[in-house]
Amino acid sequence: MSADSLDLHKLFNLEDKVALVTGGSRGIGRMMSQGLLQAGARVYITARTARMCQQTARELSEFGECEAVPADINDADARRRLIAHIGDRDGKLDILINNAGTAWGDSYENYAVEAFDKVLQLNVATVFAMTRDCTPLLEAAASDAQPARVINIGSIDGLHIPAVHGIGTYAYTSSKAAVHHLTRHLAVELGPKQVTVNAIAPGFFHSKLTDKIFEYCGDKLASNSLLGRVGEPEDIAGLAIYLSSRAGAYVHGTVIPVDGGTIINQKHV
Repeated sequence: MSADSLDLHKLFNLEDKVALVTGGSRGIGRMMSQGLLQAGARVYITARTARMCQQTARELSEFGECEAVPADINDADARRRLIAHIGDRDGKLDILINNAGTAWGDSYENYAVEAFDKVLQLNVATVFAMTRDCTPLLEAAASDAQPARVINIGSIDGLHIPAVHGIGTYAYTSSKAAVHHLTRHLAVELGPKQVTVNAIAPGFFHSKLTDKIFEYCGDKLASNSLLGRVGEPEDIAGLAIYLSSRAGAYVHGTVIPVDGGTIINQKHV
């Protein structure tokens, strides 16, 4: 390929692609959904709360074709209905972003063992189930030149012990480390089917999941980043577009931090 033959529009273009973003009604799920829409994809968003999911889809429709399909993806029947809806309409799924997740914070002394059941179920087991159940639609979209994509949302807290003290997140950090390892395992399974599997490990972004941490730590979170700030919507959306587009078609089995260098500049806060 000659240096002047690159078509940057095609390299990052998602026209004619169909995407599903779980937990897409708010936070980084919404940020990534908007990015995919602006890159040309048709995007389905799902979340448990129907009202919020539908409201977000209406707002995101300013940027492209966005449809809300509310569902509790922890439930196998709800999951099947969601996937069947996409299959009936499109017959394929080019991009699956497993973003839905939950957390549990408490002191070490009071931390409930039951927290692990709740957090690991949604953050790990359901990521596996969604990917497995969507595999036929992903295979229908996949080709040698344009593999289908699975993007799992992990966390920098699955790469190191959190710097935030006073809010114990033992189940959450364990679950995100598991997501990173599951990503590699799924990459081995799905690579031969021309489906790439990667994980994004976000640092601190403003979302409902991180509201309490921002209240607790304030500006200290920004100082933990070597860039002196927390994440902005363009940061997470850009990486999602890259991994979903032709530009990221040969990236497979990786965990990519998007944290401004926080994991190499950890300071306790």
